[in-house]
Amino acid sequence: MKKVLVIMTALLLSITACQAQKKAVNAAKNKAMNTESPDFKGAREAIAPALTDETTKDLADTWYWAGMIGYKENEWMMVQTQLGKVVDEKQKGEALMESYNYWMKAIELTYVPTYDKKGNAKYDTKTRKQITEKLLEYYKVQEFVKYGIYLNEQKDFKGAFDAFEVHLGIPKLECMQEAKYQKEMPMNDESYKQYTYYAALFAVQSEQHEKAVEILETMKDGDYEPITVNQFLYQEYVTLKDTAKFVQVLQDATQKFPGEPWFLQNLINFYIFSGQKQTAVEYLDKAIEREPNVAQYHHIKGNLLEDAKEYDAALAEFDKAIALDPKLADAVAGKGRVYYNQAVKMNEDAAYINDNKAYKKALADMNEMFKKSMPFFEQAHEIEPTNTDYMRTLKTLYYRFHDEPGMQAKYDAIVNELGY
Repeated sequence: MKKVLVIMTALLLSITACQAQKKAVNAAKNKAMNTESPDFKGAREAIAPALTDETTKDLADTWYWAGMIGYKENEWMMVQTQLGKVVDEKQKGEALMESYNYWMKAIELTYVPTYDKKGNAKYDTKTRKQITEKLLEYYKVQEFVKYGIYLNEQKDFKGAFDAFEVHLGIPKLECMQEAKYQKEMPMNDESYKQYTYYAALFAVQSEQHEKAVEILETMKDGDYEPITVNQFLYQEYVTLKDTAKFVQVLQDATQKFPGEPWFLQNLINFYIFSGQKQTAVEYLDKAIEREPNVAQYHHIKGNLLEDAKEYDAALAEFDKAIALDPKLADAVAGKGRVYYNQAVKMNEDAAYINDNKAYKKALADMNEMFKKSMPFFEQAHEIEPTNTDYMRTLKTLYYRFHDEPGMQAKYDAIVNELGY
């Protein structure tokens, strides 16, 4: 009899404890659901024991109601905003994220079976449906996007990324795969692509480079800002010091965007600075063969030939570039630079001439070469009047010939433009 009494007492204590924890959940409900004067702090305090108690911590309904506190607080603060009152956006967003995190725990538990006396598995599909409806609501009104934008404005890029990641992840959740939910959350529309792009930027800004790469890799072949996406992907691989990957990005992007010289320039720069100039030229020749009417390709080849001191060939390439794009100032300036640098070399060589007559002849030839470069820099300056490189070169040239008619006036004008 005594043993039976002990068992009955233990059972009574267990039932009492279970009831106490359910009362904790009910108390939290009452405090959070009070529309006139909600007590969210009290609701959290009330439900806290139920989240750790053995009798309730494995119930999806417990975590659902824990999430409802944040949901209701976020909802209540939205109403206050509509009434013209100022609310704490950070607190509002934290309530939002809290509700999501609790609901993820609840969703997990809805997939864990419980068994009746006959051994049949049962799942809490009611709670799962309640949560999916709330998540769909969050998604459609873009609550996490709004919070992410707020955090971005506060320069909390990590937090902004987390908020956008939650929004983008909702359509991918197992519980959201029913057709009726998927119809409401198309992942191929412009908004989803745009938010994916922003998430990648937030990952870059928060220095989560691996995550940034993961997102950008999914976008690199898409139609949303493809050039910028590939540029960011290249830069992220550079940051991660993954040479093979960033070279591959440049090679692929050069093929995909033949009219965008940025990728080819960076690829060629890599080959040049890694001592592979011949590869750079070969790669550029292939690009020109494929797209002979891209002015930038001829401009870049002109730069390479100039660097190799193949001046006539360089001038020919600059001429091709200018013929294709007369407003390509860098190609026009490239011609001027070829003559200018030859003049500089002639000046250096003249220092070693001992014969006075030959020396004067060398100086005269040098000055003619400097003058030959001048009209090209002037033309480039007309095309791009704010380019200080062109202005500084013209300042040097005008000063060199300031004694000649009209040159002093040109010198004064360019100094005035430069401001020094």
